[in-house]
Amino acid sequence: MSMGKILAYSGLMEGKEVTWMPAYGPEQRGGTANVTVIVSDERISSPILSKYDTAIILNQPSLAKFESKVKPGGVLIYDGYGIINPPTRKDIHVYRINAMDEANERKMAKTFNMIVLGGLLKISDRASLLLPWHRLQDGLEEARLKDKKYGSTKQGIAPFYSDKYQKKTIMAGELLHSEHLYEHLQDLLEWKNLTLTGVYGAEPVTMDELKAWMDNYCEKIKPFICDTGVYLRKAQAEGKKILFEAQLGALRDLDYGIYPYTTSSNAIAAYAPVGSGLPTAKIDEVIGVVKAYSTCVGEGPFVCEMFGAEADALRKAGFEYGAKTGRPRRVGPIDLVATRYGVQVQAATNIALTKLDVLSYLDKIPVCAHYELNGEVIDEFPFPTLQSSAKPVMEYMEGWKCDISGVRKWEDLPEAARNYVQYVEEKIGCRIGYVSVGPERDSIIIR
Repeated sequence: MSMGKILAYSGLMEGKEVTWMPAYGPEQRGGTANVTVIVSDERISSPILSKYDTAIILNQPSLAKFESKVKPGGVLIYDGYGIINPPTRKDIHVYRINAMDEANERKMAKTFNMIVLGGLLKISDRASLLLPWHRLQDGLEEARLKDKKYGSTKQGIAPFYSDKYQKKTIMAGELLHSEHLYEHLQDLLEWKNLTLTGVYGAEPVTMDELKAWMDNYCEKIKPFICDTGVYLRKAQAEGKKILFEAQLGALRDLDYGIYPYTTSSNAIAAYAPVGSGLPTAKIDEVIGVVKAYSTCVGEGPFVCEMFGAEADALRKAGFEYGAKTGRPRRVGPIDLVATRYGVQVQAATNIALTKLDVLSYLDKIPVCAHYELNGEVIDEFPFPTLQSSAKPVMEYMEGWKCDISGVRKWEDLPEAARNYVQYVEEKIGCRIGYVSVGPERDSIIIR
């Protein structure tokens, strides 16, 4: 269960004005996996979101997938200084809420393969566009790196951010000023083709190709581009509560993660006000999402990684296969050193512990309690260069060996399951307020 499941369960309260903006990617890779929200046909209730008037889910919106039969109430915003990447794949669906212009909604739904529940869609004029050459360059660079590759999904994320920080991208607001736009694009095209042809020996991108792409995708989003900061500041001035959501884990943060095996932006909660387009926001509560065991997508150090039959059993029990790629995820026991570090850099105030039910098949529950580095047992998360030299120091807890997926009250959990949750809570130094025991929206225990 990712934060997508938390939001699906918590829902969007009818009668609330909710601003909702989809985000990074639940498998801790920027622009990698889909957010899948599974709900039933009944009306959503909201023990979490009922506290908020406005919910903002950060960054890389078009790479999120929301599957639902329920019509939430509120407003979905694409916002901030992240990527607007007009979807070109059939697996991308985004719900929108509270109709503004039905004709444009139908046009966008058809163009972007969106399922539209009606809605006011706002796209920040300051959000930058991920252009076709970003995906092209991503694939070329991974091919060049060969066995030293980072494990990119080739969605263009790293080349995009590289260009952004070189001030070589198009902002969404430029789509509203065509004369300036194509002059700017011509300059960028000449510059980018120097890299594509000179470094990678690839064919150059032509202006005709670029214009066709712009006409096919970008024209459709123009009616929704605006200064979303005005909307958000108004909500803030009216005293409305705001919820930020992001799905990348702390270890994929560009500055605080396992560099260079990270995404290309800041994924930690402290960045939420900036990434959302509301830098004046002050965060009151941070809910961290932690699996009851560890998973990893892509390359890089993974201290507590399991292998062989042990890994296969956990992977099968948790159905740990990429939502988009289908490839097996790397798995391991919960890593208390990494999780505690994540809690610290996120400044988490509450934790949702997910997929506890997956561990029900085990007689003994393995836990990576410490690391061993250069012969010394340590509890602090080491510098990225040292990660590959660290070894897990394991402890084991009693399993509960029974199905807990139907449990909805804390006191009804087996004692061994409660002991496991309380042990993790103590070691990571943050209260676990939510415990997930299944993929369904209501398969959750609130402590």
